[in-house]
Amino acid sequence: MEPTKQWHVSCRDVAGRRRDMSVFVNQGHVVVVAPPGETAVLSPLEVGRLRAALRDAVVLAAALE
Repeated sequence: MEPTKQWHVSCRDVAGRRRDMSVFVNQGHVVVVAPPGETAVLSPLEVGRLRAALRDAVVLAAALE
């Protein structure tokens, strides 16, 4: 059974409201969930957090193969 690991990255939508993006691994694939029906606007720091979450998810997905 795959371990459940999920990362959350704060962002804003185009109207400036706070939202979250999620990154998780499902059956060896990296899944990114953006705010439903929205565009995610990320600051440079938030982009760095998204990058780190994606990197960690790729490492986990590769370990599950």
